[in-house]
Amino acid sequence: MTHVTGTLVLAGTPIGDIADAPPRLVAELESADIVAAEDTRRLRGLTRALGVHTTGRVVSYFEGNESARTPELVEALVGGARVLLVTDAGMPSVSDPGYRLVAAAVEQDIKVTAVPGPSAVLTALALSGLPVDRFCFEGFLPRKAGERLGRLREVAQERRTLVYFEAPHRLDDTLAAMAEVFGAERRAAVCRELTKTYEEVKRGGLGELAAWAAEGVRGEITVVVEGAPETGPAELDAEELVRRVLVREEAGERRKEAIAAVAAEAGLPKREVFDAVVAAKNAAAQGHVSGPVRGTTNG
Repeated sequence: MTHVTGTLVLAGTPIGDIADAPPRLVAELESADIVAAEDTRRLRGLTRALGVHTTGRVVSYFEGNESARTPELVEALVGGARVLLVTDAGMPSVSDPGYRLVAAAVEQDIKVTAVPGPSAVLTALALSGLPVDRFCFEGFLPRKAGERLGRLREVAQERRTLVYFEAPHRLDDTLAAMAEVFGAERRAAVCRELTKTYEEVKRGGLGELAAWAAEGVRGEITVVVEGAPETGPAELDAEELVRRVLVREEAGERRKEAIAAVAAEAGLPKREVFDAVVAAKNAAAQGHVSGPVRGTTNG
């Protein structure tokens, strides 16, 4: 006999304009046995705006209790319940709670379906004016400056369009870091308050956008960045490679990290940059180099 279980429904909710709520969302809110919401207060505001009355049990499901609550919801699903998962805005699991529950449901062979809805990722892509045929979503960057630079360097040569979420108070630092790693002229779009009253899309080079953001930006932010050019980075001679490593070392980076960063920027193997640094240091020690290349204290 086939074991019949319940159904997990992931429902997209408006990212701004309440009129964007899909009709199926209303039906699911009214009929679900359990509604798991990232913020129950936001859920109440949504149901009031839609004129919906939920008859099922409402529980909170957010980052702080996701691990503890998942087994409880899976148990309900195994018992035949229809569980509706909604987050504050957009689709569950996309930089929001949901992944753990979906993975656990799949492991138990529970049916998982979705109510398609608004997505800040796709909306920003469509409005950016940048290529959308191939893209990758990078979510939120690390908060610490060093980790943020490291993550950006990992995709410095990525040719697909990049999409990021960012908090408004960190936007200027993030754009400045992007300009440093990707180049100040790399095209980008900052999409702010999508579908809301004060929606704004600011397009330009990363350097220009970083200067604009330094004045202060508010609202929900999605950043879309052009991929690396197909022609690849401009070729750099050994002296320029060494100069760039030296600049990073003097800024406090360890030599190994500086070499890796410069190699990523130049699209070269790390060994090639390392060899250039060693050769320059040896030449400087023998008094053959009088330019900016010199020994450092990082070993």
